[in-house]
Amino acid sequence: MDVKRNNSAIIGGSILILVGLLALLGQLLRGFDFWGTFWPFLVIGCGGLFFFGMLLGGKSFAGLAIPGSIITVSGLLLLAQNLTGHWESWSYGWTVTIISVGLGIFIMGAYNGKEPSRRAGLRVMGVGTVLLVIFGSFFEMLFSIGGRHGLGNLTFPSALILLGVYLVLARSGLLRKRSQDSLDQSQPPAQGQ
Repeated sequence: MDVKRNNSAIIGGSILILVGLLALLGQLLRGFDFWGTFWPFLVIGCGGLFFFGMLLGGKSFAGLAIPGSIITVSGLLLLAQNLTGHWESWSYGWTVTIISVGLGIFIMGAYNGKEPSRRAGLRVMGVGTVLLVIFGSFFEMLFSIGGRHGLGNLTFPSALILLGVYLVLARSGLLRKRSQDSLDQSQPPAQGQ
């Protein structure tokens, strides 16, 4: 009971320190719109508190990595959007949540030493990345939501091409055949051949 109360006090105190530091910086930098620019750090800090709780609680609290990842990555996305003014990217930004869930599962597996969780996290991150490329390309290229300086100019078409090449090679069996051929060449021939 005392450990839980101590952890709650530490987390609550950390939140107060973070908000106080941000308020102090806002007062010291009066000519700069600190809150308007860096408010996403509050979201990032809240996500970081989940990781802090995970570290304090030990391996039984490894599941906190999932909400910690979701909140932290969402805060990073908000920061990038706030700095660039590219708020339209929320039309496909939901895919980043899928990636962050996979990241949380991966971190949880790494923290617990469970390889199946790590592999599952990597698979979920892969699915989220594929969805990000597909939906990002769709919204950035077809609807030009980023304007003439949007990410759709080169990044998303290139990512779409690379994803397509990978899928064609992986599904056609060429990637497996080449890796099997290189594996066969690296092994010495069996005796009697």
